Amino acid sequence: MDPKHLQELIDLEEGYWWHVAKRRLVVDLVRRHFPPPGLLVEGGFGSGRNLLEFQCLGYDVAGLDSMPESVAHARSQGLSEVYVHDLCDPWPIQPGSARVALLLDVLEHIADPVAALRHASSAIADGGGMVLSVPAYPSLFSDWDRHLGHFRRYTQDELRRQIQAANLRILWQGRWNAFSLPAAWISRRFGRSNASTNGATFPRLPGVVNRLLIGCAALERRVVRWPGLPVGLSLVAVIGK
Repeated sequence: MDPKHLQELIDLEEGYWWHVAKRRLVVDLVRRHFPPPGLLVEGGFGSGRNLLEFQCLGYDVAGLDSMPESVAHARSQGLSEVYVHDLCDPWPIQPGSARVALLLDVLEHIADPVAALRHASSAIADGGGMVLSVPAYPSLFSDWDRHLGHFRRYTQDELRRQIQAANLRILWQGRWNAFSLPAAWISRRFGRSNASTNGATFPRLPGVVNRLLIGCAALERRVVRWPGLPVGLSLVAVIGK
């Protein structure tokens, strides 16, 4: 990750609609499938904001990230069990000790995502599992993705193939962020030069618009549970060993 994007995460993750909506969706899934107490490990934790959320929910938390800047920032926020680590290497977590592992918008950054999934699996206890999210629609791959260091965007079939190749099983798979798909399609298809010039930044929004989008995401989460969304900018999966 570009250090400039890390700083943007630090600046925005607390209140920006996309980060808030994704965090609340993941909280819902984790509490439903792998409720606390227990150890939660996040691979590629970025600013560490999610770890603080899960710590407040009653999990013991640990985090792994390839960027020393991420680890330094997380430690400055009071998170002690965070380490610089390449997720394609065996995780420095006692095998079978974790209740749940998170890989949130991480696999697309990794050249060998199956290896990362296998190492995450080794850290998870029997009866535990994993929650992950990835960007959808390979046709939307653009300068935005290149600037962020993405290797790919996903189809449901490709995500399923990688999960199965890691000897894991899908407990639930869905989509989220359908309501911003039209705007994303327009910006990615016709605004590629802006991504390379300005970086892959989230557009700043008026407070009322930001709150409206958080509300849209709250309504969407009800549909995600049942019957599910036919479209969405991201794929989400709950995985068991």
